[in-house]
Amino acid sequence: MSAGEETGSHSRGESARNVPLTRGLSTKLLLLTVLFVMLAEVLIFLPSVANFRLQWLGERLGTAASVATVLMHADPMDLSQVAQDDVLMSLGAKAIAVRDEGESRLLVVTEMPPHVDLHIDLEAGGPMLAIAGALDTLFYGGDKTLRVTGPVGDSDKVFELIVPDTQLRQAMLTFSRNVAGLSLLISLITATLVFYAINRMMIRPVRRMTQSMLTFAQAPEDAGRIISPRERADELGVAERELASMQTTLQRTLAEQKHLADLGLAVSKINHDMRNILASAQLISDRLRLVKDPTVQTFAPKLVRAIDRAVAYTEGVLAYGRTQEAPPSRRRVRLSMLVDDVIGLLSIDSSPGIEFVNEVAPDLEIDADAEQFFRVLSNLGRNAVQAMAGDRDAALVRRLTIAAERTGTVCKVTVADTGPGLPKKARENLFAAFRGSARSGGTGLGLAIANELVRAHGGTLELVESIGGSTVFAITIPDQPVNLDEARTAMRRPA
Repeated sequence: MSAGEETGSHSRGESARNVPLTRGLSTKLLLLTVLFVMLAEVLIFLPSVANFRLQWLGERLGTAASVATVLMHADPMDLSQVAQDDVLMSLGAKAIAVRDEGESRLLVVTEMPPHVDLHIDLEAGGPMLAIAGALDTLFYGGDKTLRVTGPVGDSDKVFELIVPDTQLRQAMLTFSRNVAGLSLLISLITATLVFYAINRMMIRPVRRMTQSMLTFAQAPEDAGRIISPRERADELGVAERELASMQTTLQRTLAEQKHLADLGLAVSKINHDMRNILASAQLISDRLRLVKDPTVQTFAPKLVRAIDRAVAYTEGVLAYGRTQEAPPSRRRVRLSMLVDDVIGLLSIDSSPGIEFVNEVAPDLEIDADAEQFFRVLSNLGRNAVQAMAGDRDAALVRRLTIAAERTGTVCKVTVADTGPGLPKKARENLFAAFRGSARSGGTGLGLAIANELVRAHGGTLELVESIGGSTVFAITIPDQPVNLDEARTAMRRPA
């Protein structure tokens, strides 16, 4: 990749992390709040403008009824045309009539229109009809003639008013503009208050978590970049605490991976020279076997086996550095003899006073890889010996016991010691490398390796008991399943 491409990629990455203000949650929240409040105002506006229309017509009809009541008790002919025009002009109407006992009586008229476009009965119709009429006047009115009828007050008469809708539409437009302006003002005030409240309660914590994730991603090994959760009982408080826990776990995991990588590199460097040294030791041990001294004859076979195993381990150390254990090569093994080898190795470098007990029956067999299972038992046994080595009181019982039993196709092996028991930290991080150590300065690799090897056999390794004076580990190894097809094929072959 060229320098220009790297610069472009870096710029795109930075722009992806820096969200523009127009696309941020704060802006979206503000716009959505204004939109929703305006939508609510529209839903309120429709019945309001319909009610305003009915009230406007009702007021005009009420005034017309007052005029009609006066004229009904006088002679309409006494009212000049100019006076009639002034009365109707003040109402913005064309004519006033009254209907009493089924008869309609025209009281005042200035100009009878050729036709009436819309009949409105103030007592008839429901809310939806009123809303429809208001919208019709707003969008299509201005040049229509209305005939408005209805009773006024407690009178049993029905009054009629012929009026153009020009003034009505103008009044409704003015009302609509006032409502729209007021709605916008209310929307802005509401949106500001809602935005301020939600921004403090939600947006800021979310932005804080987002910034923490971006900062932590730049240098996850820096403990100072882990978010400090606040004492909140809501969902955001839970999210902050979970994020802090996840960052802490990730940081610890990365540190462990780096530790393992450094350890693998160091072991790989040592491995080359160690193999040469072990090869020389192997030659010397072979010559020791020729010495006739009884003591030498007793220890020489153990020394040879120990060096052979060390050579095998060094050859496989690079594979372990790649976190790859060789698959077990399983055979039927006399477990009692394998335990004797483990005890013989542990008794060489253990402190005096530790008792080793092999309670495995001589005829008990286990289906396992002998070398790998030797490593499992030696790791567990060495941990037990190191735990008991710290006891200086000669009266204390220091005993390591290895026992086993078979149930059907499953073999269960127990490794028990009378040491002080595992500390709480070791129990909580059991089988975790660099965290499950029972002693200061330990790596915890012994239990991690043992657990990995047991799982490769399809078995389990578990801590049964760990109290002062008794720590028991149980290893459960099932026999290999029989492949029926291969078994039938073998039975068909001629002897």
